[in-house]
Formats: sequence, structure tokens, C-alpha cells
Amino acid sequence: MAATSYLTLLQFRARTCLPRVDIDAVEADVSGFTLTRLVANSARIDARLRKRYTVPFTNTVNDPPPEVVCEWLQRMTSVDVLMKRGVDPNDPTAARVIEAAEKAEAELKEAADAAEGLFDLPLRDDEDASDISKGGPLFYTETSPYVAFDTQRRVGIVEDETSRGR
Repeated sequence: MAATSYLTLLQFRARTCLPRVDIDAVEADVSGFTLTRLVANSARIDARLRKRYTVPFTNTVNDPPPEVVCEWLQRMTSVDVLMKRGVDPNDPTAARVIEAAEKAEAELKEAADAAEGLFDLPLRDDEDASDISKGGPLFYTETSPYVAFDTQRRVGIVEDETSRGR
């Protein structure tokens, strides 16, 4: 299965706040960089959300991916393009783009770790879903803490009667 992105390069250009000239400069320098980062970041989103949600989210005309997923992808990729272009440490716009990407990462982690669905994403309903979405006890036992001592006593008596120790 070939890796795909939730956004095309054209869709990314329409969503991002980065100037078109910056995206064009990166693409002129390294052709396909932006699309490669879109694919990689889409895979990162899927990997983070796989245990709880049905991924990959569909990406067809009739069934587009959730808007919040596209927004996370845009923010994450904008930083990649910005870093590839080069950043002036004193540029307040760059700081806001980086802050938006950090917020997207935090929201993505929150969506993956949340006990209740904070984001309206399709939950997994298959048997392989992890206990994050199924819940339930992780173990169960009825054994008394004294059973081990009783067992040890019985083994000791048998060893004493047969004159054989371990």
C-alpha cells in the first residue's frame, strides 16, 4: 500500500499561512519536499491515533478526512517547510507558526491518550482495538497471599520425608 497524504500540495498551499513565495522557494530548491513531508506527517498522525481510532482516515471526494486532522497536518508541515526555507530567530511570524505546530502535536497526543473522545474522530470497533478504547481489568486473581507459604511448606515436608532437597 503506497503512503498517501491527507492533503495535496495544492490543498496545503490554500490552508497554510506561509507565503506562497516561501513554499515555491523550498520546492525549487528540493523538488517534492513539501509533498514528502505531507506524507510523512500523515503517517505520523496515523501512527499516533491507530490504537484508538480507525486510520487511515478516508481521503476521497465523497468521504474526506476530518477537518481537525487536515489542520494538524497543515500546522506540522508548515514548520517543516519553514525550517527548510530557513528561519530568522527574531521573526514573530515564525514563532507563531512553530507555536501552532506545537499546539497541533499536543492536541494530537491528547486525542490519542484521552479517555473520553475530545475530538470527533471515528473510533475503532474491531476486535484488535487496544484496551485504551475497550477498557476493563488488566488482571484478576483470587489467590491469597498465604498460598505461596502453604505451597512452600508442603514441598518442604515432602523433601524432608524423602531426604532429598533441592
